[in-house]
Amino acid sequence: MKLSGYMPALPTPFSDDDKIDYCAFKRLCALQIEHGATALVVCGTTGEAATLSLDEHGYLIHVAVAAARGRVPVIAGAGSNATAQAIELSRDADANGADAVLSVVPYYNNPTQEGIYLHFREIAASTSVPLILYDVPSRTVRGLTDNTVARLAELPGIIGLKDATADIARPARLRALVGEDFALLSGDDASALGFMAQGGDGCISVTCNLVPGLCQAMDAAWRSGDAMRARQLMLAIAPLTAALFCETSPAPLKYAFSLCGLLSERVRLPLVELSEQGRLLIAEALARLAAEYPEFSIDRTSDSNRSSRLVMAH
Repeated sequence: MKLSGYMPALPTPFSDDDKIDYCAFKRLCALQIEHGATALVVCGTTGEAATLSLDEHGYLIHVAVAAARGRVPVIAGAGSNATAQAIELSRDADANGADAVLSVVPYYNNPTQEGIYLHFREIAASTSVPLILYDVPSRTVRGLTDNTVARLAELPGIIGLKDATADIARPARLRALVGEDFALLSGDDASALGFMAQGGDGCISVTCNLVPGLCQAMDAAWRSGDAMRARQLMLAIAPLTAALFCETSPAPLKYAFSLCGLLSERVRLPLVELSEQGRLLIAEALARLAAEYPEFSIDRTSDSNRSSRLVMAH
């Protein structure tokens, strides 16, 4: 399985009583597949995985797999700073039908590179589901060195890397070390096009949740050799990406989705909902894109909830 293209990192919808809104989650999965997602990524950072119980984790994966119906792979977050717990989460994801797991560098413990290597080696040896490494040092403190990635790429079952370092030169350095079949995926929307220009295969994206058509069009333009068109779309999307990271993700994304009437803006503590300044940034970014691209519009309805609906770009 070689992953490529734009894959949404899906949020986990919550209701007012702090329960998961599985109906809203199922709708999100269906919408993303309809609008060209090449995979669904669930129970990750954007999915507030740190706040999910094991039962919630498993059932979210089950719902995503049922919605996908084999049309696209389902990648499930299954990381932990405890190796045994990461193995348990990976086995649970496998049992619920995930096609791959996304496993983050152990956080808080501050392990050495050898400890990180052994952590992932144990997970890969203990489960049958393919594993994607997740390097996000802004959240974990420790990162993966290129040498550690290369060592891990030699192990059976480790198939790719989600790189959230914003180091756009990294794919060019890594490709010769990991081979062509190892997926190099950006985990940073702002630098994703640069990452792909240096040999990356795609992006696990927050932004494409809202504008999947524009992200897929940018990816297609780059792959077809139309660098000018790809850059034009990247510059158009950039203000929305910046707004989506104005405060801790996924609060900005959930607020944007709430404007569309697709899910509640609720997040679980210790995260909090978006500030008023953040709300203005999101609304302005969405309005700017709606005005610039005819295939993207916001239809402001006047129903009793005064909700808005996003017409996603094809």
